[in-house]
Amino acid sequence: MIINDIKIFLQNVWKNNLIVNTILQVNINFDIIFIQELSWSTICSIHSSRNCEGESLVGVVNHPNWLMFTRTSESENDFSRVIIYVNIRLASLHFSLCKDIINYRDILLVSFFNNNNVFWLINVYSDSFHTALKYLKNTEAYIHNLLIITCDFNIWDSLWDLSFPHHSFISNDFLIIVNSFNLELSSTTDPIPTRYSDNVNDSNSVIDLMFLCSRSSELNNYFIHPDW
Repeated sequence: MIINDIKIFLQNVWKNNLIVNTILQVNINFDIIFIQELSWSTICSIHSSRNCEGESLVGVVNHPNWLMFTRTSESENDFSRVIIYVNIRLASLHFSLCKDIINYRDILLVSFFNNNNVFWLINVYSDSFHTALKYLKNTEAYIHNLLIITCDFNIWDSLWDLSFPHHSFISNDFLIIVNSFNLELSSTTDPIPTRYSDNVNDSNSVIDLMFLCSRSSELNNYFIHPDW
């Protein structure tokens, strides 16, 4: 099965398109890329019957080697903050964006086919108000064969960060959600922070997490690139 060989890269880019461009160019050996906090910007001006000066065409970073999946919107306040790039060499697996099941700016659900089975991937950005997690909690989504939920959850908790002294009640709701999808927290091969603070008075933290299909023989743990 191709799942045995899937390589996934994930990164919060803090609305920096230069970082996205770099990731797409240098990580061609990866199969799938999960991006959080992407930036929507003006690509060009297009002719318009409503405006003689034209209208701005707003989009995100694209690349010929990658298939792009993200939720579009007419409202600036509703632009998606998550995107999934799939290496074009996997095009035969028929990846598809599933807005009919989950249609929310900070949650991206993508399906693909492998050996006559359908599998699912979810990319999440949960802001400091945990709006994405609240959405998942209040949404009944019956998804079988979900392989992965990742990444930036903005939850500080001693369960996954040994340097943090407290347990958050938000984590309890979150764990109920991932358990309902038959997922479990994956352990990093090298336990280092996933977020490095710019403020010397604040400590580094672990807020980027990966939940994988429980007891899966096809998916294993992951490692962190400190350079990113």
